[in-house]
Amino acid sequence: MITLRNSGERGQFDHGWLKTAHTFSFGDYFHPEHMNFRTLRVINEDFISPGQGFGTHSHHDMEILTYIIDGALEHKDSLGNGSVIRPGEVQRMSAGTGVQHSEFNPSREEDCHLLQIWLTPEVRGMEPSYEQITLPEGARDNRLCPIASLDGCEGSVHWHQDAILFAAHFDSGFSLDLQLGPGRYGWLQVISGGMLVNDRPAGPGDGVAISNQKLLNFTATRDSDFIFFDLA
Repeated sequence: MITLRNSGERGQFDHGWLKTAHTFSFGDYFHPEHMNFRTLRVINEDFISPGQGFGTHSHHDMEILTYIIDGALEHKDSLGNGSVIRPGEVQRMSAGTGVQHSEFNPSREEDCHLLQIWLTPEVRGMEPSYEQITLPEGARDNRLCPIASLDGCEGSVHWHQDAILFAAHFDSGFSLDLQLGPGRYGWLQVISGGMLVNDRPAGPGDGVAISNQKLLNFTATRDSDFIFFDLA
């Protein structure tokens, strides 16, 4: 089964300094039919204005991944980490027993465009931890590049859940066949361009839920960027 989660049907809010779209129920947005997909709990697409951001706040028992599309995001946390995340970099924070952090757009001119992703962990009450990587040049070109996984495959960040997150840039017309393993599920989130998932079209901001479907074909109808989750 392939089910489209239309971009325009997401929970969308304009807070002035923050424009955001929630694929799943989050904060003030609640939809009983869109609480999560398997262990995937949050996909928020955020646009943060220059010099603005999220003040210090707490998380616990969640695997949190930040994927920058445009601009930059400054991160500080109670573990002593401080960094600026840019396109081509991936940040993972395992909140575990509890962590506090803040996130700000350090630019005076440019918005920061990002995806914030949460997965529920396999085990609750773990020690909090943090990791950040830079993807090799061209690593996402016309291939699925692992950026987060349970075992840290191919240099991806290591999170505490049986799920692989891939990032990709497909040139227009490029096509890739993929076979999901037994008992596996998929979620494709289009960032830009246009994709066909087994001939089902999806555009920017659309999500595609994949259940009970072994054979997949991803074809770019335009130059496209997307992420794909292989989930237990």
